[in-house]
Amino acid sequence: MTQRQITDLLRQRHKIATGESDDFTVRNMTDAANAFEQLTTIMTLLLGSIAAISLIVGGIGIMNIMLVSVTERTREIGVRKALGARRQEVLFQFLAESVVLTSVGGVLGILLGSGIGVAIHLLSGFPISLPWWSFAIGLGFSATVGIFFGMVPAYRAARLDPIEALRYE
Repeated sequence: MTQRQITDLLRQRHKIATGESDDFTVRNMTDAANAFEQLTTIMTLLLGSIAAISLIVGGIGIMNIMLVSVTERTREIGVRKALGARRQEVLFQFLAESVVLTSVGGVLGILLGSGIGVAIHLLSGFPISLPWWSFAIGLGFSATVGIFFGMVPAYRAARLDPIEALRYE
């Protein structure tokens, strides 16, 4: 209602005839809020996509590191299995190593991100929020990446034949 009245008044003062297009734009706060909400949604999707790609690339790196670790420790795995270690124990060992590796990376990321946030706050006075649940989610995601991408190397280590592993040089 008000927006229509303002438009009519501006058309009258700008001497715009009926049927001609306006030479001005009238916007209300709802339009601005909707535009800001769309921008926020796009930024969230963009940052989420970047984070997902980063997790996948990091996970592939972890998997490669763990595969190299399995290859280098083939003899050790053979000795453990020859002395009675079960598949689940070997699997758990390599999964635990993978989770520890990614969790340490997660903790370092949390510390770095928090440090940057605090530094920005101290330098500019810009308010920051560091809720505990964001740290928990970050650490949970890093551990999940460790489990997911550590599964193939751990499974490969657990399936090694002890006799073949002991012959490996």
